[in-house]
Amino acid sequence: MTEHYDLIVIGAGPVGENVADYATKRGLKVAIVESELVGGECSYWACMPSKALLRSGLALESAKRVAGATEAVTGDLDVAAVLKRRDSFVSDYEDKGQVEWLESAGIDLVRGHGRITGVRRVTVTSPDGDDIELEARAAVAVATGSAALLPDIDGLADIEPWTSREATGVTEVPASLAIIGGGVVAAEMATAFTALGSDVTIIARSGLLSPMEPFAGELVVAQLEKTGATVKLGASPTRAARDDHGLAVLTLDDGTEVHAEQVLVATGRTPRTQDLGLASVGLEDGDWIEVDDTLLVAGDTNSDSPWLYAVGDVNHRALLTHQGKYQARAAGEVIAARAQGGEVLDGQWGAHVATADNGAVPQVTFTDPEVASIGYTEKTAKEAGFTIKTVDYDLGSVSGAALQADGYTGRARMIVDEDRKVIIGATFVGQDVADLLHSATVAVVGEVPVDRLWHAVPSYPTISEVWLRLLETYGRPS
Repeated sequence: MTEHYDLIVIGAGPVGENVADYATKRGLKVAIVESELVGGECSYWACMPSKALLRSGLALESAKRVAGATEAVTGDLDVAAVLKRRDSFVSDYEDKGQVEWLESAGIDLVRGHGRITGVRRVTVTSPDGDDIELEARAAVAVATGSAALLPDIDGLADIEPWTSREATGVTEVPASLAIIGGGVVAAEMATAFTALGSDVTIIARSGLLSPMEPFAGELVVAQLEKTGATVKLGASPTRAARDDHGLAVLTLDDGTEVHAEQVLVATGRTPRTQDLGLASVGLEDGDWIEVDDTLLVAGDTNSDSPWLYAVGDVNHRALLTHQGKYQARAAGEVIAARAQGGEVLDGQWGAHVATADNGAVPQVTFTDPEVASIGYTEKTAKEAGFTIKTVDYDLGSVSGAALQADGYTGRARMIVDEDRKVIIGATFVGQDVADLLHSATVAVVGEVPVDRLWHAVPSYPTISEVWLRLLETYGRPS
């Protein structure tokens, strides 16, 4: 027997939940398919547990940077308490609360592994092995996300390395940890496990946080080394094995070796589309799924009317939870509009498009110091052909930052498009800079003229005063 819905969503992470919710609010009957925990990667194995692991160490370091509090800090982190707090944020890896939310929103949950088996058709293999046939009247949305990529290093798979899932779900902190990779996951986990007491070595062939402004990686490396981590830049493992004592041994291309109790691989992501049935509709299994700004899948889907959408990490536009949820809101709206014969608002600021994936993506890296960025870097802006002016300022000289921490170290940069006199990028590196980011995001997305920003007066004494200092450095309007 085939069950019929207006929309079938494959993947019940925050992205899939938002697609389903927005479509349901517009009157569609929706089913969501999930093979693991409702709430997905972010809730149980990524955003939430990683930030919970990081927060205690960051709070301790922050306290040590303020005279009076420094003298009161007399002990190390209570690791058991940190892990218990992490468990509370992942609801002890139980999704009852998320399931109750789906029920309250009027969304049907189908447990099992979903595969596309034809136009608007999905077959779900339930945990007990039975197949459930679903058919959508309007659309199918793929929101299956991404998984950690295991690099092709001789012997690496044999030593059973951690990915981000094992790292964020740690139950016993290893005495030593080698991290392969230099991206956000690598930098954050190096910060977390150094604070938790591991002897951390990070191996980053292309540098740490290399897609960001160069000073971001430099400041994070300096703090990691100050807190006891070893950072090996420009090196790459060529072989992995375990010795007679069970320790992992990584042989690097510079001839040196790194020994560690555990190895964490953080070298990128791969789409979770390997067993999704894409070939049944003319697409490639295992590939990222290309979409337009309405999240409609590009290519042959064996149908004259639009029906297949891909939302979040799986489309490779911006692998961040908040960007995936942004796409999901747009996708839910556009699916409902098309299903009900309504007009799709596809202008630059229409409700049914995801335009902020292009040049206006905000991101916070929760290292010590934090890195908060939006839009273009100096390098990518030049590569894109903009005529720019780069404006830098020492965050430590801002009164609010000096009050926040003794000896505050940080840096701010804004990138101005000189032709339009608007900000197209900003980066802040320093303690507690994450909350500076949304003001920069509004300025970039809203294309607020630099001259107008002089009238957005920052409160004193806060770190936000850096906006005034950046504008003064740029120069007053003529």
